[in-house]
Amino acid sequence: MAQAVMALFDDEADTAVRTLWSRLDDAGLPAARRFPPHVTFAMATDIPAKTRTALRADLRLLFIPSLWLHSLSTFATTEHTLMLGAVTDGELLAVHSAVHDVLAGKVRNPNSYYLPGSWIPHCTLVEGVTEAEMVTAFGVAFPAPPIEAKVHRMVIADTTTGELETLVTR
Repeated sequence: MAQAVMALFDDEADTAVRTLWSRLDDAGLPAARRFPPHVTFAMATDIPAKTRTALRADLRLLFIPSLWLHSLSTFATTEHTLMLGAVTDGELLAVHSAVHDVLAGKVRNPNSYYLPGSWIPHCTLVEGVTEAEMVTAFGVAFPAPPIEAKVHRMVIADTTTGELETLVTR
C-alpha cells in the first residue's frame, strides 16, 4: 500500500500519452496503467489528512509549470520501465521541493526514489516487461514527439484502491 502525490495532465497531453499507450497495446506489450498519465512527485506508505490539508494550501499558492516530456528512456535497473522523461528545470524542482517540505517528517515510509536529489520526473509508458519486450517497446514508441504537459490537477493517489483525491485543479 502506498499513496502518491501526482500531477495529472491537460486533455491534449493526456491524449498524446494515451496514443503512445495504444501503440504499445497494439504491439501486445503488457502495461499496468491504473492511473491516468501522470508524473509522481512523492510517495509514502501514508500521507495523513492533516498533511494533505497543508499540501493543498501550499499547492494553491504555487505556480506549477508545464512538464516537457522530452526524452524516451529507461531506468538503468532490472525494473524494465519505459518512460517519457521530463525536462528538469528550476521551476519544476522548486515545486518538487515545496511538496517535500510539507511532507517532511509527516508521512510514513517515504519512497526514496521520489526524494529531492533522487527524483527522476517521468511518465511511465510500460513497466515490468522482459528485456526482449523492452527492446520492442522502445522500437514501437520511437520516435516519441515532445509533449508539453500542462498540469491540470494535483492529486493523492492510493495505489491499493485506485482512488484519486484532488488537491488542486488548474
